[in-house]
Amino acid sequence: MLLSIQDLRVDFRMGKEGGVVQRAAAVGRNGQGVSFDIPENSTVALVGESGSGKSVTAMSILNLLPDNAERSGRILWQGRDLLQASMAELRAMRGREIACVFQDPMSSLNPVFTIGNQLVEPLRRHLGLSAKAALEKAESLLAEVGMPEPRRRLKAYPHELSGGQQQRVMIAMALACEPKLLIADEPTTALDVTIQRQVLELIAGLKEKHRMSVLFISHDLGVVGEISDRVVVMRHGTVREQGDVARIFSAPQDSYTKALLACRPSLDGNPARLQVIDEHIAQQDGQAAAAVPQAAPKNADAPVVLEVKSLHKSFWLPQGLFGKREFRAVRNVNFQLRRGHTLGVVGESGSGKTTMGLTLLRLHEPTSGEVIFDGKNLLTLGDRERQAMRRRIQIVFQNPYASLNPRFTIGESLVEPMAIHGIGADTAEREARARRMLERVGLDGRAFGKYPHEFSGGQRQRIAIARCLVLEPEVLVLDEAVSALDVSVQAQVLNLLKDLQDELGLAYVFISHDLAVVRFISDEVMVMQNGEVVEQASAQQILAAPRQDYTRRLLAAVPRGWTPGAA
Repeated sequence: MLLSIQDLRVDFRMGKEGGVVQRAAAVGRNGQGVSFDIPENSTVALVGESGSGKSVTAMSILNLLPDNAERSGRILWQGRDLLQASMAELRAMRGREIACVFQDPMSSLNPVFTIGNQLVEPLRRHLGLSAKAALEKAESLLAEVGMPEPRRRLKAYPHELSGGQQQRVMIAMALACEPKLLIADEPTTALDVTIQRQVLELIAGLKEKHRMSVLFISHDLGVVGEISDRVVVMRHGTVREQGDVARIFSAPQDSYTKALLACRPSLDGNPARLQVIDEHIAQQDGQAAAAVPQAAPKNADAPVVLEVKSLHKSFWLPQGLFGKREFRAVRNVNFQLRRGHTLGVVGESGSGKTTMGLTLLRLHEPTSGEVIFDGKNLLTLGDRERQAMRRRIQIVFQNPYASLNPRFTIGESLVEPMAIHGIGADTAEREARARRMLERVGLDGRAFGKYPHEFSGGQRQRIAIARCLVLEPEVLVLDEAVSALDVSVQAQVLNLLKDLQDELGLAYVFISHDLAVVRFISDEVMVMQNGEVVEQASAQQILAAPRQDYTRRLLAAVPRGWTPGAA
């Protein structure tokens, strides 16, 4: 057995209260620790919602935890207990025997060092290679993970690469010393479906080539079903169920596992609401099941609130010593958005989805075109008029970690935009409004005085949505707003967005790489490739009978989970 985790428990010291040290259990509760094995040359998936203890369990292996963490139990690495290993011994193992790939490559890569510098470091430290030999090895590693123009990429900085390319760099770095175990913590969560497919196939191929094992952490059972040999399902710090992937998918025993499988949006059918985990478990426990109605058709004659005409956006990039070249990121985009409707925008990374959304709000200045809102072209407004319009058109960004000011409490982040736009008679009224909105997005009043770092990614995204909604916008641009959320939180946020749309008549531009989510929330879908719209039709028509090969490829790349004969 390569790795055996036996009765693992992890507590975090939370300070003293009345002279007694307070501890919060993260892994292992009610006298039950976490136990599972990782055999040689196998892929074991850890699955569960945010806060289930997946990442804490995985990071416990090499003690990549904060100083206030206390571990107990046994973590046997080829028979050796890593809980008894010194920090010097663990440092020698990190990267050489056990390597990690994390969820957000931009947070893991050093922004001031080139890709080459960061790849060379573990090769020189662990393998003792010369600078020249390490650079040659780094280039071959980038080629192995499918990086285009690997020699040129060695001189690039992280911000010059796409998200998928950054993740490939992280995988190359992790494989530099040919480890026996790769810990992949949500490595495909924020990637579009085609890049996600490529990364999954890359990890599977490298696993077979190097005869290594993989501990794959994810909340997406569709992904897990395609890559794993065994599945360990966690909730609230305990293992609810584990077994072969075929058995878990075909005959799950635990109610929580069944709920995880049932609560994800599907490409088939379009219910009015998604079930959340607790609702599904309650039904399995014999409580009355609420009927899930199908989504009602929208009013096709609703007034147009936003009209985009011939929108173009170009960037000028350096070329040669003094020259420059035009990069056309968005080309001739046209659409109408009606009140109470949702336009889904899909496409691969680099297709122009996000640039188009940012240009609508003039967070990128357009090259040409018109964005008509309330009879005015947003692209020609002066600063004062634009400020007033920004209250009515808001955006929720993909990365909740970067969206919130770390020095502001959540209350301050919600109250400040209301004060800027003159909403509410005084501070007390604004604070009351902010607390009500936090409750609407599923957070209690205690969140008001806390800071962003005290919340999970899913909670931060709900806070970002609440910050937009306190301004009572008419149009909301959602840029991958639910891509990093687990299935239950994702269902809560999507249901919330639909409820607010029905209640307030909001119109959404919903940018996403998740076609199942787009199917659930969108009335119309616009498919983008290389800055252009290649197909546009109703959500049902696009997904049932796509006309373009590119759209078909996007649909074919969607993870379908385990199917008989797949494993």
